[in-house]
Amino acid sequence: MSERIPTYQLQAFASANGNGVPAVYFPDYGGAKPTIPLHQPYRGDYYKISLCLRGTAEFKANLEPYVVTPGCLVLATPDVIKEWGRVAEDYETLSIFFTQDFITTHNAATGKLRFFVDPPTHVLALAPAEAASIAASFRFLQQKYRTPSAQRDNIVKSILTGLLYEIGVLYEPQPARPAQSQSRAQQLAAGFRHLVQAHCLTERSVQFYAAALCITPKHLTELVKDVTGRTASEWIAEAVALEAKALLQNPALTVAQVAAGLQFADQFAFSRFFKRSTGLSPTAYRQVG
Repeated sequence: MSERIPTYQLQAFASANGNGVPAVYFPDYGGAKPTIPLHQPYRGDYYKISLCLRGTAEFKANLEPYVVTPGCLVLATPDVIKEWGRVAEDYETLSIFFTQDFITTHNAATGKLRFFVDPPTHVLALAPAEAASIAASFRFLQQKYRTPSAQRDNIVKSILTGLLYEIGVLYEPQPARPAQSQSRAQQLAAGFRHLVQAHCLTERSVQFYAAALCITPKHLTELVKDVTGRTASEWIAEAVALEAKALLQNPALTVAQVAAGLQFADQFAFSRFFKRSTGLSPTAYRQVG
């Protein structure tokens, strides 16, 4: 029994259709389906972009609920806690999976497109013309992906990068500000948030994150507050509380097991933290959830 939110590899989806470990993968929804429990909270080590063509589905990203309807773009980024609820029988999408390495190795798009690093929403409803344009780009990319060529990887990379910029325009109507124009404080605050996402299960002191960023705890606390309006400690506590909420959705785990999985000293320390962060005890949260 896992006391951590599972992280699934791209291989778990690709292997269901007889593929190896690709850097880019178009699922064949008419073939075998993965057996992993997507109706329970999980993470992935990949990016996934989907455009809903028909039908509806219920989706959660970091426990925030969405309803996916035709014309909606769904963005699932690494490390975000995902969960699928009811999915209609006629639900149909155009989808693409790709690894973090595929982007960072071939192109710096993730650093240039802010929506990819910290999406303002994980489900974006598009206007009909926008949805039609994205669908055409998806199908062109899919065609090239399935066409044998000695340069297929480079062709796919180039078209995928173009698709990302096309989607970026939908998320950010105004041109994205170059990274170098960001203040030092903004860059440090963004780095802090990424570190918290990666290490909150084991590191909860401001001192750890300050040391990782080569600044003092006082400086980190001040700049995070100035940039985000919230303190570093509040960001850390929120990340831990989000993990706790996701784990508490699993009825097979006791509160004590959740506390242990989150590396609290005991169940009582966890319960105090959770109530202070959410206003509810772990048991009460389960009852209202």
